[in-house]
Amino acid sequence: MRHVTVPQDRIGVLIGEGGETLREVEDRADVRLDVDSETGSVEIDSTGDPVAAMVAPDIVKAIGRGFTPEVALSLLDHDLRRFELIDLADHTRNDNDMERKKGRIIGENGRTRELMEELTGAEVVVYGSTVGIIGGAEEVSAVRRAVGMLLDGAPHGAVYSFLERKSNELDDDVSFSAPR
Repeated sequence: MRHVTVPQDRIGVLIGEGGETLREVEDRADVRLDVDSETGSVEIDSTGDPVAAMVAPDIVKAIGRGFTPEVALSLLDHDLRRFELIDLADHTRNDNDMERKKGRIIGENGRTRELMEELTGAEVVVYGSTVGIIGGAEEVSAVRRAVGMLLDGAPHGAVYSFLERKSNELDDDVSFSAPR
């Protein structure tokens, strides 16, 4: 049995319309979820496949940190997909610094976050004081590095160049054509 806490404003997303999302998570991850909507506490009990049940806490956390249920459930689709959270509070001095650094990660009209997704293939969500990442190991690593660069004050152009380089490396890794 595992416990995960979900923010109040995300409980409705976890449960879904008429409990639809909750049932889908339970069915696909072979678990039973007991949600306390007062506190946001979610109790997770395995009911079947223990390997799928091991991913259930990450699915619940991902939904709680702003991912859509469909993206969170994609963690079950492939063994190598993973979920990672970066807590921005560990990298900021105060609330103003937090807002500034979140703004750097999101970018103007969300463009920096979108570029991270487009160039790596990972899903990226900035919610509260966290950055959530779902993707393959290489994708998550590239986004984590890009976020670290932004938090350390690197110019956006340098981060974009890094992401483009990583994108080319990731594309080369999946290319099965012979070199010309």
